[in-house]
Amino acid sequence: MTRSSSARLPGLDGLRAVAVLLVVVYHLFPALPAGFLGVDVFFVISGFLITTLLLREHDEHGRIGLVDFWRRRARRLLPAIGVVVLVTASLAWMVGGDILVGLGGQLLGATTFSYNWVAVTNGSSYFGGGLDSSAPELLRNLWSLAVEEQFYLLWPLLPLVLRLRRGRVPVAVGLAAASVLAAVLLAGSGATRVYYGTDTHAFGLLLGVALAFLRPAERRGGVPAVVGGAAIAGVVALAFVTPGDGIETFPGLLVAASVLTVVAIAAAVRTGSRLGRALDVAPLRWIGERSFGIYLWHWPLVVILTVATTRSSPDVAVPVEVALLTLALTLVAAEVSFRFIEQPVRRLGFRASLRSVGRAFRGGPVRRLAATAAMAAGLLVVAGTTAAVADAPTMASSEAAVRDGRAALDAASSRSHHATLPGAALRSDDAVLRPECPSAHLSDDEGLCTPPDGRPAPPASVRVAGARVTLVGDSVMLASAGGLLDRMPGAQVDAKVSRSMGAGVAIVDRLAARAQLRDYVVVGLGTNGPVDPDDLARLKKDVGPHRTLVLVTAHAPRDWIPGVNEELESFAQHTPGVAIADWSAAISGHEDLLAGDGIHPGARGGQRYADAVADAIDGVENSRAQLRYRVELAQWAVAQTFDAAR
Repeated sequence: MTRSSSARLPGLDGLRAVAVLLVVVYHLFPALPAGFLGVDVFFVISGFLITTLLLREHDEHGRIGLVDFWRRRARRLLPAIGVVVLVTASLAWMVGGDILVGLGGQLLGATTFSYNWVAVTNGSSYFGGGLDSSAPELLRNLWSLAVEEQFYLLWPLLPLVLRLRRGRVPVAVGLAAASVLAAVLLAGSGATRVYYGTDTHAFGLLLGVALAFLRPAERRGGVPAVVGGAAIAGVVALAFVTPGDGIETFPGLLVAASVLTVVAIAAAVRTGSRLGRALDVAPLRWIGERSFGIYLWHWPLVVILTVATTRSSPDVAVPVEVALLTLALTLVAAEVSFRFIEQPVRRLGFRASLRSVGRAFRGGPVRRLAATAAMAAGLLVVAGTTAAVADAPTMASSEAAVRDGRAALDAASSRSHHATLPGAALRSDDAVLRPECPSAHLSDDEGLCTPPDGRPAPPASVRVAGARVTLVGDSVMLASAGGLLDRMPGAQVDAKVSRSMGAGVAIVDRLAARAQLRDYVVVGLGTNGPVDPDDLARLKKDVGPHRTLVLVTAHAPRDWIPGVNEELESFAQHTPGVAIADWSAAISGHEDLLAGDGIHPGARGGQRYADAVADAIDGVENSRAQLRYRVELAQWAVAQTFDAAR
């Protein structure tokens, strides 16, 4: 073996570029369903590079200065992270609302490099969905830095491993295998727990450590360039795989990407490698050198811009124009950070950098102006971050809307003597609403309007009493419960967060078996996934021919919503006894009445939901009254004709 004289390892910047591009495309564009694998590429590179540098230090000085190592890590990480956190938190404060939910905890995780565990403890999801989408995590991407820094706290053990002459690689591989095993055993705890956990996601770092112990950069032979290139292509191909939520992905897919990255590094860094030269082309090297800043900036910026323009989380969707603007701003911010913050601090250190700022105040006018502007900007972002934490809501607006709806149901249930459903609101003493006679010339005999000549009178418009209505729905209906009970007192409401159409069918089945369905059965499901036509047919069968099924259309920034509404409207159009309550049309153009997720209605939005449902029910009732009136009028006319003939 020959010793590499160059401190720089070829190809690593290019691999960093590949890694950060995978992650950025995954977050900004819907092209790579498993682009999050770029983080695993970063982990392997980090484990390999840090260990290689420490081994060189040990070879040159006979020891490893861990204090100096941690000082270098602080210079590398803290300035860039600090600027990103302060600037984006201040921008988030300017946007306001749900984007600030949990910001204090996120800042705690960022400053202590424990973000992954803070997120796990708070029940956050890396993969979004549900109510999480209403309160996007501004600093979510800092979880991976937390894993790395927690791992490097274990580096006091490295000198002990170095005392082993032949067992270094087996120890590192064994620890990596233990991490994989932990991920498999904890798979039942959910994908986010496995993905975020230091114990369950350290295998990439450890595989990088094992490779560093093999010293591939000091070998002329080794993994051929073509094999390394194929490994990189394999990582990119894996990013196109649609991930599941089981062990085939967590950790299966992650381990596969990590192993392929090990092969790619081994092929790229060896002496004279053509792959290393290919990865060192100028564009990839430029991106790789700034990959840390690109990774840090892209996620907070896309969160801020998406929430500001769509009032929704990037977990739901990122408009193309927002993605392109985010990409441009990310590259600019990363370049500014790299040139004016990261590099000066790495080169000079914290104290010398502060002294250089002090000297700028004593320099010429231009330097004094620049230093003053930098100081003012620093004070502003500190103040903005403080204000953001102080103004942060305790919960997302969608959660508040659901909480208020649940409270309305609980209050109604406590007043009811005969609640028949979990969360049902029923007052059995509610009287059926009777129409008023439309003309003073008609007599009112217990609600029946009769003209003097016996001619049937046109029916008055009626409102169906809540005692005749059963409602089954999801969190949108739950958030609207207050409005529903105000408009239809005594209505029977069973609504729950994240309920699917299939679950709703089971509830209606059970109510039908108990003979507890009322005249109008309202089903408001479809927000949480596509609708199966067979489920709609089962609903109609349970409701039967003597009741009316009312289907509520869905409104949410989800790609399946148009298909759901088309399915509901088609079924209603072709099935007698089925009506549509068009919530989607009712709220369109009034999205300001929705919570920050663009899904759950607030108080006024809940009233609009209730009006859409009640108007649909009243419409059916009044249409039937009109039909009866026409039949009675025809019968009266025929009778009058025969009487005249006699």
